[in-house]
Amino acid sequence: MKSLATTYLFLLLVLASGSAVAQSSGPDARQITDPKTLVSAPNPLARPIPIDDLYFTRSVSNASWSPDGKEIVFTTDISGRSNLWKVNAEGGWPIQLAQSDERQYGEAWSPDGKWIVFQQDTAGNELWDIFAIPSDGGEVINLTNTSQIREESPRWSPDGKTIALNYKPQKATAYNIELMDWGTRKVTPLTHESTANHLWQSVAWSPDGKTLYANRLEVSFTDADVYAIDIASGNATNLTPHQGQVLNTASSLSKDGKTLLITSNEKGGYQNVALLDIAGKNRTWVTQTKWEASSGDFSPDGKRFTYAINADGRSDLYLGDAATMKSEKIPVPGGMNGFAAYPNSFSISGDRILLSHESSVEPGDFWVYNLASGKSKQLTYSAIASLNSAPRPPSQIVSYKSLGGKTISALMWIPFNLKRDASNPALVLPHGGPTGQSGDYWSPRIAAFVSRGYICIAPNVRGSTGYGIEFQKANYKDLGGGDLQDEVFAAKFLEATGYVNPKKIGITGGSYGGFMTLMALGRSPEIWAAGVELFGIINWMTMLEHSDPMLQEYEKSLLGDPVKDRAAYDAASPITYIHNVKAPLLVLQGNNDPRVPREEAEQVVELLKKDGKTVDAHYYANEGHGFEKRENQIDSIKRTVEWFDKYLKGNN
Repeated sequence: MKSLATTYLFLLLVLASGSAVAQSSGPDARQITDPKTLVSAPNPLARPIPIDDLYFTRSVSNASWSPDGKEIVFTTDISGRSNLWKVNAEGGWPIQLAQSDERQYGEAWSPDGKWIVFQQDTAGNELWDIFAIPSDGGEVINLTNTSQIREESPRWSPDGKTIALNYKPQKATAYNIELMDWGTRKVTPLTHESTANHLWQSVAWSPDGKTLYANRLEVSFTDADVYAIDIASGNATNLTPHQGQVLNTASSLSKDGKTLLITSNEKGGYQNVALLDIAGKNRTWVTQTKWEASSGDFSPDGKRFTYAINADGRSDLYLGDAATMKSEKIPVPGGMNGFAAYPNSFSISGDRILLSHESSVEPGDFWVYNLASGKSKQLTYSAIASLNSAPRPPSQIVSYKSLGGKTISALMWIPFNLKRDASNPALVLPHGGPTGQSGDYWSPRIAAFVSRGYICIAPNVRGSTGYGIEFQKANYKDLGGGDLQDEVFAAKFLEATGYVNPKKIGITGGSYGGFMTLMALGRSPEIWAAGVELFGIINWMTMLEHSDPMLQEYEKSLLGDPVKDRAAYDAASPITYIHNVKAPLLVLQGNNDPRVPREEAEQVVELLKKDGKTVDAHYYANEGHGFEKRENQIDSIKRTVEWFDKYLKGNN
């Protein structure tokens, strides 16, 4: 689900066919990149890709198999809006199932195949309602109709009589689980979380429908346990008790209801995959890696299971045998690969798996892997023809030393036909989060920059996921400190290639990347020639006043108590350094953003204008945290390109 960000990232797996992952594989094996070895390849066909070509290329997400395995419902923005469409599982032209100006996600097919339920919000406000539509098309019904409550991730019981929902009132700090009676629409709470910084997510129903398995997570995603919840009494049993902070999350239940497929970082703080015996609470480890392994799904017969491994922002997919514990790699192209369907990527017959694939030069699409033939077939085709004909340099993974000798990985794009004469403009692209990672995703935004001659680098700074829990916690109570220096060292790495003019380096990012943009311009103003920040934080104290209450708890998990640790909040707030800004700054913001409210952007603009600095802003009336509507995506990237062309290339 885009709104929760999960999301999570994966590659470079050293896995011998039919064996577990070698313990030695991981970040420790990275080699430092000599910037002089990077080259700009010649290509006489290279050209700036038209913005419309990039944004009329579609996106796909959130798929679900029909119970008979003949159709797949999914979300796509073919119409310019992220709505529900469905397609024959063998391929063909998709048909639009639901039409709305609003975005629709989390679709799930009823066990009898007659209905599809999904979530939809209003103008990006993330106050999701649950809707239902007949699977053959028809009237859309709002099942919850609660304007002040988030209801998400509908999960049908095996008999189709009950739907489990993750829900959070607007003013609450935590998600709980509730049960909806499909016949009466009556909703009954199942969990009653009393700790402000914990939340619940449903995982799977037991075959008899008497138990719901769920994850209970600390809001910073550094500590979690798997629970079995008795439906009749509401009693919850912890299946993964532990000491200290350990992340344990389940993703799938075997057919016999005896085993859960889980992800755990119990071993040294590195995520690995295991099979959890429910009765004995014992684990059988599937992987032993220092990269980021993530559990997937059990096959319908329970004999096989899937998982993914993220290595430095690229991912590979694996199919495991529950009896022998041997694994084999699923043959899909390199890049960012995942298991695409909810609640299970296997078809009901277990003969096929729905996958997602994308890379820095390939828009995301669905693929179907046939277990009998061992081959994958592309199901959707998102790119328009003119995009396919445009040359695009792929990302490269580079590593460099930063502050304190810490090794930082980054994705880097070098445009075609550049001269190594220190004349070219470049951009540093901080990612969101901070609990996140830059991966080898398709990004029309980055493609727009690179095809216009901007060298781009996206660092996975300290605080990023994908490199173990110690690295993830390396910026706690130091936001905009060491992690900012990792961005600064990325700019130095760009200069060291010999291609980049150090006076033509810009920085741009959204959310935490927007915060980092503001911190960079204020704390290291001599480095940057221009910036564009999208929905970024300027003041962590005002964020505590205006942002969603659950995100306030997340903020506290990163910076500490706002009273006792006030110094950490002030040191991490760009407002402390805003008067040092020299570079021209463009601010882009959605009016309905529940995560980083408009007040944050308004403070930036007001303060810089008072200082007489060069600043401009644009607010999108019908958007939230990120821009979903095609016309706004196009408008925002055009404004961004024009800004950098003016201040980094000197184009007026």
